[in-house]
Amino acid sequence: MSKSTITIEVGMDEGRVPSTINWTATESTSENPQKAKAMMLSFWDGADKAALRIDLWTKDMMVDEMADFFYQTLMTMADTYGRATQYSEDAEEMKQYAVDFYEKFRAKQLKDNKAD
Repeated sequence: MSKSTITIEVGMDEGRVPSTINWTATESTSENPQKAKAMMLSFWDGADKAALRIDLWTKDMMVDEMADFFYQTLMTMADTYGRATQYSEDAEEMKQYAVDFYEKFRAKQLKDNKAD
């Protein structure tokens, strides 16, 4: 059996707030660590029927970047769900939610920018 290793390194400031996130993978074509401003990692515990998660973001992650990150993550989660279950109608509903979420965020940002 072959193996692949993914390594995540999180640098923290004195208050233990993430300041850097770097990752490497044995299957990656890049020889250098890849930088990230945020990450979400989920595992399914079949025995407890529970999702175990690690959600981290660096202090320089901007709100608009977080909205983009969530939008893209919701879209890819919908794709994954659709491929895993073949429930394409449900996957499309999830994607529509992602679009609605992002549109609400954009409207809120425009309103906040006009108030400034």
